[in-house]
Amino acid sequence: QVQLVESGGGLVQPGGSLRLSCTASGIVFNFYDMNWYRQAQGKQRELVATIISGGMTNYSDSVKGRFAISRDNAKKTLYLQMNTLKPEDTAVYYCNAVFGRSRNFWGQGTQVTVSS
Repeated sequence: QVQLVESGGGLVQPGGSLRLSCTASGIVFNFYDMNWYRQAQGKQRELVATIISGGMTNYSDSVKGRFAISRDNAKKTLYLQMNTLKPEDTAVYYCNAVFGRSRNFWGQGTQVTVSS
């Protein structure tokens, strides 16, 4: 059974930092491309950051320079370091694992709220 479990969300003031984690089980983690998505209330889910199995990363323009995605294959864990947070970063953040066309798994999400 595949599980992706996110943690690390919470309430933070503007300008603050949070680190999200996503721990995987039931997959060969190092084979998978990993993504962080987010969905704000009333909006579509959007791709925030990607790290492929080989380690290359990519970011949406809205978070470039503020967020950093990383992975620890030995711990089967994905991270998202979020710095200089803004109110518009408020959303539910989802971990996503992709391998080929047929293997696509999602976590349950973790809430991030940026507010004073």
